[in-house]
Amino acid sequence: MFNCNVIAIDLAKNLFQVCKTDKNGKVIYNKAISRAKLKELLIKEKKSLVAMESCSGTHYWARFAKQAGHYVKSINARQVKAFRQGQKTDANDALAISVAARQSHIKESRLLSVQEQCLQGMECMRDLLVKQKVSLSNQLRALLLELGHAIAQGDAKLIQAIPEILEDAENELTHTFRFSIQVIFRRFIDTIEEVKLIEEKLREIVKEDQICTRLQALEGVGPVCAILMKIALGNTTHFKNGREAAACFGLTPVQHSSGGKEKVGSISKVVGSKKLRSALYKGALAVVCQLEKRESRSQKDIWLRELTVRRGKKVAAIALANKTVRTAFALLKHNKEY
Repeated sequence: MFNCNVIAIDLAKNLFQVCKTDKNGKVIYNKAISRAKLKELLIKEKKSLVAMESCSGTHYWARFAKQAGHYVKSINARQVKAFRQGQKTDANDALAISVAARQSHIKESRLLSVQEQCLQGMECMRDLLVKQKVSLSNQLRALLLELGHAIAQGDAKLIQAIPEILEDAENELTHTFRFSIQVIFRRFIDTIEEVKLIEEKLREIVKEDQICTRLQALEGVGPVCAILMKIALGNTTHFKNGREAAACFGLTPVQHSSGGKEKVGSISKVVGSKKLRSALYKGALAVVCQLEKRESRSQKDIWLRELTVRRGKKVAAIALANKTVRTAFALLKHNKEY
């Protein structure tokens, strides 16, 4: 793959910086071109290694380059930064991508299909609506609490309390304030319904998808977590083993070792798939909490109970999430049931 020209693309919205180097690393050109010209260039160029940073548009351009007959390599922006020389310009960025693409030790980022991107987009929209629902709920509670109306936790309590407060003529709320509260409350109700609609569509997809059905058999894995794991682990050839997948998702301790002395710390809060790790952790924590209320049914339950006693619930939940990812990888790689 590396005995060919490299076409490094610094992606943007309309104007792209393209750096072409030969197999010896000599720059042939480094220029800015439009979106239409980039498509023409990829079609006309002979088979090359097309490299780009992992960012918005990467999956689309990677699929387009593959259809044009090129090799494709997507690289994390943090890894590219180490190879940039001089000030940050589009030309220097494109050249850095070209240099980084030739490094055999740099692991490329995974590319998604159109179906996987659409599924990921649906989950992002659901997540956005949930955040908006929580934001609206907090706003209503905070404003009314300042006026002496304390509302219990939970959406059901809020939905019950707001109409009662608005209909109470003796609470001294002004007419305009009541109107504003009603507007925000209506938006809150609409957002809840919109979340339910998207979740219903996601549940339909999960029921029809064999991979998601198999993944839901794992402890602490629900529909949302199954979708996120399918997107992350759909191409099992991207990882060598389950341990590498768990490390990629940020479920392994950070190491800072030198001179033969190994120092192992906590999990990193910077690297990894934060959304997937959060979903796995919440599911695993629910399993750990439920384990206290029932008897152990398997060797995994015994291991988890002993770990909880020894290290606490949160460490046990992360350990279970790690094991869940490694088990899911093995299931998908060998096409087996749990």
